[in-house]
Amino acid sequence: MPRPVLGHAATVAAAGLFAVNGTVSTLALQAGLPPTRLTALRCVGAAVGLLAVLAVTSPRSLRLSWREVPLLAAFGVVGVALTQFLYYVAIGRLPVGIALVFEMTAPVFIALHVWLVRGERVRGRLWAALLLSLSGLVLVAEIWRGGGSLDPLGVAAALGAALCLAAYFLLGERGTTTRDPLALTCWSFVAAGLFWSIAAPWSDFDAALLGTSVPVSIGSLRLPLWVLVGWIVVLGAIVPFCLSVAALRHLPPTTAGLVATVEPVFASVVAWLWVEQVLSGWQVLGGAVVLVGIGLAQTARAPAAPASVPETPAPLSS
Repeated sequence: MPRPVLGHAATVAAAGLFAVNGTVSTLALQAGLPPTRLTALRCVGAAVGLLAVLAVTSPRSLRLSWREVPLLAAFGVVGVALTQFLYYVAIGRLPVGIALVFEMTAPVFIALHVWLVRGERVRGRLWAALLLSLSGLVLVAEIWRGGGSLDPLGVAAALGAALCLAAYFLLGERGTTTRDPLALTCWSFVAAGLFWSIAAPWSDFDAALLGTSVPVSIGSLRLPLWVLVGWIVVLGAIVPFCLSVAALRHLPPTTAGLVATVEPVFASVVAWLWVEQVLSGWQVLGGAVVLVGIGLAQTARAPAAPASVPETPAPLSS
């Protein structure tokens, strides 16, 4: 039987792990690991881990038909590979919390898509969601400061990640009608890993870089880069994704998505305490306004909830 308390706990735990992953990923990027390579390592590592889990627990769920391949390829390349890459570009140039606020506007794009493209009926709250989200982003960017206080490329990457994340939800909504969510997530990481293996061949990667000792902003502590990458793969991808999938057994997708909006709050606090990324008062206010808009957008679709798969903000950040 559904246990809402367990579902809420799993969703909050996943959001917390995704939030910590943002700061850990920032440290890896600052250590000299390019966004393309970090994305490839996360995708391939998560694919291997999820394949191993499903091979033991549910091998039948891994069966594929050729008819599914185009959807899984688009889902993995656009929804996973590009979302994560653009997110890493964004957090390399923006505070983690701000990058997530921009990326989490995906539900607004989803609601607009189903209204304009699919012709679905949407509730009037969509317009309030759009207005709040745009107003909040204006405050977050502080555009009155000579055209904005944020890096333009970082903002563009974060908004690009939002569009790709919207595609992730829309494609995943179709995929989960015929396939188990965890198996769908697994194959999406496989597709993303294959994409990056072609786009950024492993022959060009100097594996010795993973042995580099890097500062982690905890006193004078230094760790090998491979430890950070291991964290990003296991605790920044496999575990939170599994928690998100488990939560969907106890909560409706819309409810899980709304609970998951705590991620940018967690991410901002972690980044502030860990690497001293301080947000201005206007940016905090703007982020709060955007989250309210996202909450409205999550419930703007009249026929059904906007998301059926377990990435925030309703994970890739992320």
